Amino acid sequence: MAGKIPQHFIDDLLARADIVELVDSRVKLRKTGKNYSACCPFHDEKTPSFTVSPDKQFYYCFGCGANGNAVGFLMEYDRLGFPEAVEKLAASQGLEVPREQLAPGQEKRQRESQSLYQLTEKAADYYRSQLRAHPSAGRAVAYLRNRGLSGEIARDFGIGLAPPGWDNLLNELGDTAQKADQLEQAGLAIRRQDSDGNSKSGQRHHYDRFRNRIIFPIRDQRGRAIAFGGRVLGDDKPKYLNSPETPIFHKGRELYGLWEARQANRSLERLIVVEGYMDVVALAQFGIRCAVATLGTACGEEHIKLAFRHAPELVFCFDGDQAGRAAARRALEAALPQMQDGRSLRFLLLPEGEDPDTLVRQVGGERFEQLLDEQARPLEDFLFDLLGEDINLQTMGGRARLSKQAAPLLDLLPEGVYRQLMFQQLAARTGLDKETLQEVISAEKARARASQPPPAQPQTRPSRQGDAPPQPAEQPPAPTEYGDLPPAEEYDAPDSEQYRPSAKPRRSGQYRLPTERMLIALLLHHPQLAQQIDDSERFHNSGDPDLQLFGKLVDVIKHRPGQTLYQLLGHWRGHYRDGSHETLETLASSPLVTGARMLARNGNFEEYAPETEFRDCLQRLELAVSKQHKRGLLNQLKSSNGQLSAEELAILAHWKPKN
Repeated sequence: MAGKIPQHFIDDLLARADIVELVDSRVKLRKTGKNYSACCPFHDEKTPSFTVSPDKQFYYCFGCGANGNAVGFLMEYDRLGFPEAVEKLAASQGLEVPREQLAPGQEKRQRESQSLYQLTEKAADYYRSQLRAHPSAGRAVAYLRNRGLSGEIARDFGIGLAPPGWDNLLNELGDTAQKADQLEQAGLAIRRQDSDGNSKSGQRHHYDRFRNRIIFPIRDQRGRAIAFGGRVLGDDKPKYLNSPETPIFHKGRELYGLWEARQANRSLERLIVVEGYMDVVALAQFGIRCAVATLGTACGEEHIKLAFRHAPELVFCFDGDQAGRAAARRALEAALPQMQDGRSLRFLLLPEGEDPDTLVRQVGGERFEQLLDEQARPLEDFLFDLLGEDINLQTMGGRARLSKQAAPLLDLLPEGVYRQLMFQQLAARTGLDKETLQEVISAEKARARASQPPPAQPQTRPSRQGDAPPQPAEQPPAPTEYGDLPPAEEYDAPDSEQYRPSAKPRRSGQYRLPTERMLIALLLHHPQLAQQIDDSERFHNSGDPDLQLFGKLVDVIKHRPGQTLYQLLGHWRGHYRDGSHETLETLASSPLVTGARMLARNGNFEEYAPETEFRDCLQRLELAVSKQHKRGLLNQLKSSNGQLSAEELAILAHWKPKN
């Protein structure tokens, strides 16, 4: 089974490929100086702002910020996954893509997942064929036509039919016990409760999950069917039925209709988040091909992250009833931590009794989009109006109540201009200054902590007669260069008092990254700091994933000097698909780095010096490693046969460990 693509092959492939030739085969380029330019293929524009650099083998759009290398361009333009983009680029160079050998456990899991992908694709094909050919398909077709859907939209969304009956899919795909078990694992079959695993006179142990339902396949970002939703044709309950969680489907991480929206739009300016399958399909029927839906669950933070990766603006369009308002409130809270500068979030609550499906069929697509443009309310207005319901802001008690409800929510916003503006608006509505609002946040956090039950104490086995008393196991930590670091509170440096935590107290309400991650964040925003690292090998040999990532980042910056933050992130997205690009993107927007100044305790601003912070972080690491080494020597000395050299004894002689 295929494993990961070796990094050295990707580097060699990018060195061989000519990004100018690749882009020019899809977008006509014009030479402008030493670079090439064109109108950006990822957003509409009249004046070219899309540039391709043959020297850096990199593309960048000054209009929308799209950037990357040859692999990244193929992923975005041809809508390919990373492995497929590498395969396509390699084929153009006449190369075969090698694969690393997987561990036995990984290979088994990948093989099982691949089998499930193939099975769900076959199920999707089967359901589609039944909508065309099954004797009872006329009822389903009539229902879809009554809802205003055309054959083209049904085709684009892969809509199908699960015929009436208990074992139609089982007869088609589950003709053996092993295949029936696979259908169960894929969420397509249900095991009978009275089944004990032994067949009796040919009786089946399973039955179809979806029966007499219109089927909506749920596709992942690569367009593979991974699960299904079914709308009942009769009076059975529930009205809508979704696949359960499976090894290849996690409803909290997928959005129905996202793949179809990406296929219909070269560049997504916004995504409309609705509640149901028919809402998505009905909007598409009226030309609005940018709607997505959560899958029978509340809109969570992972949904928001996924949506914002594909569009800078989200519009939540929910029913105006109590349930719709509650769903909007949950979506708002989930979205706050993702509201980086440059992103937009709006809400449109429809009249009670209406949903996007019914409304768009009444007013048409053009008028519906006008409603989105004119009546969808920005996050800031929606939040304050939602929290301010039934609160009289003319009274002191009302303003205090609003501050207690709003301040903790605004504290979820990431550092940036938008966060500052939101707090300014809350201050204007309540008459409280920022320092008082910060005290409100601290008080609410303390109250939340106090209301939580204490952690359960570990259960200990009662000692039996004759048992030896338990002895604490002394296992000295291995003095690796950058192994498991002790907490910051344990740093001890008698000869460097300036690095004691007490010398630099954390400010009230100030968020501080761990040392290892602070180094990465600083390096992203100030790549020139990489020149302070003479040897990155010690970080590569570390057992800490963050330090290994830091070492890799140092090497990339030194190998490709002069890159901006966005170019670094684009390079990472194009080269590394191990999840580390998400870590970098998160750290790139971390507090103390995105701004040039920090808010001090007294409300004043003090300057932030990246070089000093970078050196401090490196020295804290060195101190931690030194202490770790000394503790290892001390444990060795305490052992019965421990012997130390004179040099090692001298090291311990000047060290006073904390208890």
